[in-house]
Amino acid sequence: MEVWEYKTIKFKPGGFFGGKIDEQEFENELNQYGRDGWELISCFDTSYGQGTSREVIAVMKRKSM
Repeated sequence: MEVWEYKTIKFKPGGFFGGKIDEQEFENELNQYGRDGWELISCFDTSYGQGTSREVIAVMKRKSM
């Protein structure tokens, strides 16, 4: 039976009431986790409303070691 472990990563957008995620920083961090064996399985944002994001949450998994 395969056993998995999970990790949740939160990214804060710039600006007071949400804003834009630094795409290069986001990509660099995801790539680092990928090198460590993590796979991105979901990514979503939580919002303040009116289209502004509070944070972006990435869910990762890898086989338990």
